[in-house]
Amino acid sequence: MSNIQLIIEERPSNIGNFMVGRLLPFREKRMVGPFAFIDHMGPVSLNDYENLDVPPHPHIGLSTLTYLFEGSIMHKDSLGTEVEIKPGQVNWMTAGKGIVHSERTPAYLRNSTKVMHGLQIWVALPKHLEEMEPEFFHFDEEAMPVWEKDTVSFKLIAGEVMGHQSPVPVYSKLYLLELKSRTAQTIRIGDDLFGESALYILEGAIKSEEHTFGPKQILIAKDSKLCEFEMQENTTVYIFGGDAFPEERFIYWNFVASSRERIEDAKTMWLEQTFIPVPGETEFVPLPLQSKNVR
Repeated sequence: MSNIQLIIEERPSNIGNFMVGRLLPFREKRMVGPFAFIDHMGPVSLNDYENLDVPPHPHIGLSTLTYLFEGSIMHKDSLGTEVEIKPGQVNWMTAGKGIVHSERTPAYLRNSTKVMHGLQIWVALPKHLEEMEPEFFHFDEEAMPVWEKDTVSFKLIAGEVMGHQSPVPVYSKLYLLELKSRTAQTIRIGDDLFGESALYILEGAIKSEEHTFGPKQILIAKDSKLCEFEMQENTTVYIFGGDAFPEERFIYWNFVASSRERIEDAKTMWLEQTFIPVPGETEFVPLPLQSKNVR
C-alpha cells in the first residue's frame, strides 16, 4: 500500500511585486505538523531596475523562517532589527502577540542585476505561546548541524532529529531537514522521524514506490515511520514536519491563531494601525478584504 497520502504541486502566488510558488496551505492539507505555510521564491533574475519590495506587514501566532539559496534580503522589524540575510543563513522571527516587518533588496544591490531564490516558511505556535513577546534571531550557515552518509549531505535547519539539534529556538517538536545527493542513494530515515511528515523536491528527482517525482512537488506521507525513497544524483529535497497540535489553526492573510476572535482582533489592529511600526518605514501593506489563506 502506498505511503504517499497527497502530492501537492506548486501554485503561483503574488507577494507584492514578486511571484512565488505556494506549497502550503492547500485545500486538502492545511498543515503538516506545526508547519502552516511554505512559499518557494524564484528562482528569478531581476534587472537593475527591479527589486524585492515587501512593505511592512503584520504577523501573529507564528514563527517565520527565511532560508535563501541565492540573493539577499534586508529584514527590518518593529523590534528595531535590521539585518541582511544571505544564502545559507536563517532568519527566525517569532511574532507571538504581534510583530511587523518589511523585506527589501538591500540598498547596495538595488541598481544591479541579481537573482532571488529561497524558501519562506510559517510555523504555528503552540496555543499557550500564541501571545508570547515577539523575538528575532539570525543564524549563519556555519551554525547549522551538517553531516554526511554515503554520498548524501544532511543539514538540519530547524528542530531536532536524527540525533542532531539546530540552534534555531523552536517552540514545538518539529524538523526541517535538507538532503543533497551526489549519486543515486536509497534514503531510509523513517525510524528517526515523528509526527506528520512531508518532502519537498527542490531540484533533481526521487523515486518512491515505482513512481518518479520531480521539482516543485511536495509529497505528504501517510506514516512518517515508513519514509523511504531513492534520491537520484544531484537532487536536493527538504523533509519537514513534526507533532500536530490538538487544536485547529485559523489562517487569514498573515495571521495564524487558534481562535477566529483573535484573527478579527488582529485585523482591527492593522486597520487602525495600532501595531508597533517598523522604525524608518512609512509604507504598509493594506489589509486585504479577503484572504486566499482564510479558513
